[in-house]
Amino acid sequence: MDSKQYIMTLDAGSGSGRAVLFDTDGKEVSFAQKEWLPKTIPEYPGSYVFDTTEAWEILGVCIRESLKKGNVDAGDVIGVSATSQREGFVLYDKDGKEIWACPNVDSRAVDEVVEMLEMDIVEKIYGIGGDWLNIIAPPRFRWIKKHEPEIFAQAQHMNMLSDWVLFKLSGRFVTDPSVGSSSGMFNLRKRNWSDEIIDMCELPKGIYPEVFESGTPIGEVTKEAAALTGFREGTPVIAGGADTQLALLGVGDITPDVWSIVAGTFWLTTVVWDEPLIDPKCRPRTLCHAVPGQWMTEGVGFLIGQQARWFRDGFCQEEIQRAEKENVDPYFLMEKLAEPVPPGANGIIGLFSDYHNSKFWKHAAPSLLNFDVYNPLQSGKPQSIRAIWESAAYTAYKNFLVLTELTGKSPNEITFCGGSSKGFLWPQIIADVFGVDVKVPVVKEATSFGCAMCVGIGAGLFKSPQDAVEKWVETERVFHPDAKAHEAYKKCFERWNEVYTEVMNIVNKGLLTPMWRAPGT
Repeated sequence: MDSKQYIMTLDAGSGSGRAVLFDTDGKEVSFAQKEWLPKTIPEYPGSYVFDTTEAWEILGVCIRESLKKGNVDAGDVIGVSATSQREGFVLYDKDGKEIWACPNVDSRAVDEVVEMLEMDIVEKIYGIGGDWLNIIAPPRFRWIKKHEPEIFAQAQHMNMLSDWVLFKLSGRFVTDPSVGSSSGMFNLRKRNWSDEIIDMCELPKGIYPEVFESGTPIGEVTKEAAALTGFREGTPVIAGGADTQLALLGVGDITPDVWSIVAGTFWLTTVVWDEPLIDPKCRPRTLCHAVPGQWMTEGVGFLIGQQARWFRDGFCQEEIQRAEKENVDPYFLMEKLAEPVPPGANGIIGLFSDYHNSKFWKHAAPSLLNFDVYNPLQSGKPQSIRAIWESAAYTAYKNFLVLTELTGKSPNEITFCGGSSKGFLWPQIIADVFGVDVKVPVVKEATSFGCAMCVGIGAGLFKSPQDAVEKWVETERVFHPDAKAHEAYKKCFERWNEVYTEVMNIVNKGLLTPMWRAPGT
């Protein structure tokens, strides 16, 4: 043990729970992660449940494991905060017991979305709150009222998933603008709950948590939480925020006209602005940033990290076993396989996520197309990996084009962060597809890093988000576009886009199953 001080961040992600320990110089000390998957309810198609009991136990294990790995005494932790996937939320009864919870992918409220479309209020909600009905809270509330009225009647408190972690630690019901605005029930300009949206949607009143900006101390670890987690009772608990916005803080994107791809289970192509950018065509979503006076607009690449994980687990057992022996990441070996393959993957096309179109958010049936069965050595695993990587870049680029249209700006560089940025091939493909420089920060797990900055602000290590960025954020490498590859990818992208449209026509006929579809589409 030593006398240094530390920061702990917790993440309730789409595919896992994690605890990351940082020292006060911003260096990662230890990391613990355990995968989870949302559960379904067979009688409710499209339903996904966030298991709060399982998740809290997993987070407790991760906290203790991270402290043990770092050889850190809990008394040296000066603060803890949390981040999470967005849109998912939790309901509680009068005693603070969880009675209902869902993750962001829950899409059971199909009929409720249709009903609300008929109420002619949706574009007004989008104009105030910055998001369409697809996966925000109002249709889900209406679904609960119709299908689980006893839960609707019992609900006395509501918060978002990262807020749930803070509640489990401190016993306080709070939110912050970045994750609170993902509910679709915020007035973006006021950075607070919208009474107008709540009234229009006929939602419960008086159950929503108090709003604090990210980095605000909101309480202390309770005796009960300390017993489960290993934290010291009384450890300061500090407001964190939504995963994407904290990732932007973690890479230094806190001022207008800065662009990033936050690449985890989902890929978010983002731009920061000093006012809410509301798309008149209702395509991307706009949310509050985790920095006061700033907002971010994003196009979502759906389940891109999951696509890579699917191919890894389904087709790359040899690479997984070799990676264990050589103590390397299996994705590194997969990228080494795909690196020699030229742009266009020898004709193989990957179809997975489409761009973010809020009014019609529906994706193709997951597909790898156009194999040459006469030439297996040039039309096999390496080419498939490259095609999946390229399809992700095309989706991000398509979202990028929407954002450049919306802002009237076209940047010369874009930051690439998150788990997918750890490799060497994906950043280069993005640079070649986009035709711009791609910066990769030293800290790849930018969400946890941004969350740690919030703790640092709340604990007095930093005067402001700007101060935190100046002291902690560093660039590891810049990938420059290859002119020849960029020209090749222009044609590849056009072809991919046309093929995607044709496959979606087949999906819309009901002959193939979409990877995911939003309620009401």
